[in-house]
Amino acid sequence: MTDGALAGLSVLEVGSLVAAPYCGKLLGDLGADVVKVEAPGSGDPARSRGPFPDDTPELERSALFLYLNTSKRSITLDPISEAGGGIFRKLVAEVDVLIEDYPPGTLEGLGLGYADLSRINPGLVMTSITPFGQTGPNRHYRAHPLNSYQVGGHSGAFHLVEDEEVRPPPKGGGYLGEYDGGLTAAVGTLAAVLGRRLTGRGRYIDISKQEAMIGLERVDVARLANDPSPIPWRPATGGMSETKDGYLLLTPLENHQWQGLMRAMGDPEWSKAEWCQTEAGRMEHADEAAPHVQAWTAGLTRDEIYHRTQAEGTPSAPIRNVAEVRDWEQAKARGFFVELDHPEAGKQVYPTAAYKLSKTPWAGTRAPLLGEHNREIYCDRLGYSLQDLERLADSEVI
Repeated sequence: MTDGALAGLSVLEVGSLVAAPYCGKLLGDLGADVVKVEAPGSGDPARSRGPFPDDTPELERSALFLYLNTSKRSITLDPISEAGGGIFRKLVAEVDVLIEDYPPGTLEGLGLGYADLSRINPGLVMTSITPFGQTGPNRHYRAHPLNSYQVGGHSGAFHLVEDEEVRPPPKGGGYLGEYDGGLTAAVGTLAAVLGRRLTGRGRYIDISKQEAMIGLERVDVARLANDPSPIPWRPATGGMSETKDGYLLLTPLENHQWQGLMRAMGDPEWSKAEWCQTEAGRMEHADEAAPHVQAWTAGLTRDEIYHRTQAEGTPSAPIRNVAEVRDWEQAKARGFFVELDHPEAGKQVYPTAAYKLSKTPWAGTRAPLLGEHNREIYCDRLGYSLQDLERLADSEVI
């Protein structure tokens, strides 16, 4: 990309799966030149994670990888090897930003930490993304997305209390917490890039996935200011309701929202009871109100309820599957989904971006093949010969 908002910004990404690649994707989709470093032969582990088009597992067909790596170029390199470390230094010397997700201390032990690399490139902005950050007693702990999600506090508000028994806490779908880490890293990286333009100096950015999730869980953090004890989630009137064609979420928590729901329902006689007039009363009598609300929603479609309640100022949302979201009239009207053609995965529909820049609209490109840009980067940029590439490939350095 040459005409994006971040055109001219060069980024080297050494990351796997979700958080670091998502950070790189966000920068690449904004126009930065992102070169992704992958392991020789196997590539980013995301390439082996499904789902796959036609349920055919192949390195070039992972939907997870295809989404996370739009607007990037791919090279293969083993920075941990002695020869690879030398090449890595040459790459770092020519970029503005380095994104990496090695365990704390790994790069420092190889002479590739920020202190070492900043001597090569004083303006370098280096962003490290790890489960718990570079400092603290848990810095060396490993964590899968499930672990990170739970220690980030996201599931704390969803403990269901029934008959005084607490169910095990759930986890958000997919890699929700990992995306939080990638988004936070992108914000911090862009702040450092802006600072460098003012001072000429680079920065080191230490991202903790756990802290990213805690910081984005605004409701629970606000509650913790008053009561640090676990907060059980108790069902309120509304919630998930079955309709004629699926499910819809109703959230009439405040008085005016509840009144709007009642107007949408035709002001039923039961809603005039004294307990219906206050939030506390409705919470206490939720089991009594729920059948009335459910009976009403069961006779209507999701869209009918959605439009009626929205017109009355009551929050509601049809629960849609992925295919329905893709075909939703609102998303179509805004051009949120586009089709990109990939040489191995074929034509697929991709989400674009949740922002629209007037001068530089989203213009992402397909995810790269493994090592697709080795010749372009190593030969054209760094000056290696084709014979050099063959030798490095034979020794599994690239």
